[in-house]
Amino acid sequence: MSERQENIFRSCTEPVNIHTSKVYDSCRDKDCMEDLRVYLTRSCQAIIDRAINVKVRSAQLLWVYIDVEPVSFNRGFYTVDVKYFYRITADAFCGVGRPQEVCGLATFDKRVILFGSEGNAKIFSSKMTASGIDEQLLMRSNMPTAVVEAVEPIALDIKLVEACNCPCGTGNECCDIPSAICGFFDDELVTSDGENRLYVTLGQFSIIRLERDTQLVMPAYDFYMPKKECSFSGDDSPCSIFEHIEFPVDEFFPPVRTTESNCGCSNGPACDPCAAGANGLGASIQNNINNCANHEGKKGFHK
Repeated sequence: MSERQENIFRSCTEPVNIHTSKVYDSCRDKDCMEDLRVYLTRSCQAIIDRAINVKVRSAQLLWVYIDVEPVSFNRGFYTVDVKYFYRITADAFCGVGRPQEVCGLATFDKRVILFGSEGNAKIFSSKMTASGIDEQLLMRSNMPTAVVEAVEPIALDIKLVEACNCPCGTGNECCDIPSAICGFFDDELVTSDGENRLYVTLGQFSIIRLERDTQLVMPAYDFYMPKKECSFSGDDSPCSIFEHIEFPVDEFFPPVRTTESNCGCSNGPACDPCAAGANGLGASIQNNINNCANHEGKKGFHK
């Protein structure tokens, strides 16, 4: 144990052994997924077949499938295969009428290699049952567990392509769709070719990590006792509650732009039309004030 660790343990009440998940390796990624085919529902495919233009509305991450396998040539490392499932919503323009909403499924696959250490212990446990036979839980192991954290994707672009002009390698790749994914759509998803296809471009931020259950020694200072008291204001009258709400000044007088902000120009206020307009207005007002002051001064001098 190092000197720093010894000093920490001396300052705490006692060292405590805890069971938790330890992160052995992790990575972050920013994926730009171009030309993902959108598998539409049957009714939406009929709309797209006669559409002349489309506009993407939103993209929603539905589910992530994860598979972890050991790397045979490098012990302690594992491949993490990730498959993202997205619900794509777009507006289809079929003529002079209003656009019609269409939705479909898009998928994306990626693979990363992370360090998860070695070891494959079998773990047996039970759940206590008072005055009875304890329930025996299923056997598990301490093999690494993959965790994927992802935010909602950013819909960057969508395009309408005729089936004969589709990009290479984007045929019927999504033939076996899980039933849980199909439940997010109100109609059957069509994987066969139609007259037109949709291809979407998404941006995805994600963090992937490998965890293992382990035991760690942590410094414990004391038990935590909440200092905030539980209060209930049900007896207060509505007017007394309303009295504690501050007047919403910003709703009546929206905040002005600060002097430090600009309109995206990195060369300063000289090339910033917004700043120039604001400065020009301020300079005009200041010039008028100075002219009035000079005029009053001259009148006083002639007197």
